[in-house]
Amino acid sequence: METLHITFLGHSTFRLRTPGGQELLLDPWFTGNPSFPESARPTKADLILVSHGHSDHITDAAALAKHTSATVVGIWEVTSWLGSKGVQNLEPMNKGGTITTKGLRITMTDARHSSSIDDNGIVYLGEAAGFVVRLENGQTIYYAGDTSLFGDMTLIAELYEPDIAFLPIGDRFTMGPDTAAMAARWLGVKQVVPMHWGTFPLLTGTPEQLKTHLAGSGIEVLTLSPGETAR
Repeated sequence: METLHITFLGHSTFRLRTPGGQELLLDPWFTGNPSFPESARPTKADLILVSHGHSDHITDAAALAKHTSATVVGIWEVTSWLGSKGVQNLEPMNKGGTITTKGLRITMTDARHSSSIDDNGIVYLGEAAGFVVRLENGQTIYYAGDTSLFGDMTLIAELYEPDIAFLPIGDRFTMGPDTAAMAARWLGVKQVVPMHWGTFPLLTGTPEQLKTHLAGSGIEVLTLSPGETAR
């Protein structure tokens, strides 16, 4: 069985190759993403996870799903909207629920954020969410989506014991580096992958600031440049 491969595609978009060889895409946003490296555009996917409906997280989900026949996992309103756009392979769920698909155990968690898209007017797409994914080798990742710090992250730690957390750090629309560092401590993870930073000038939080706030904690900050893969 392989190790987990993590490829950062800019902003909050990631491509994961799981230890069992599944291609997992998180919040695919390529079109209009100034930090997306075109040379790293995914050509296949088995699963797509969508945390919420904002355009910087969902814009390319429908086209990618139709091109690859991937299964899309999201909250009910998000999958319903994607279904209206012609996506056929959908796994709707809601917070607190768990599904097993493609050999992965996926639990939807809370996130504190809004969720909507401009589709000839603002369409609300349920609530924002995060995901806990238990991989084939027992390793567990937590993808927080866009969120503020919230106390039930301690419950995520207790229930799922994640090894790696993908946390937003840009501030203004999500946690900043200071509260993301607190989240990492509450979650008890070994490693944090910062996201939702550097795409636009409004996002002022940086991985370096996160490292400063985590100094002495023993938690590794895995900073990836767009297009870079960690194994």
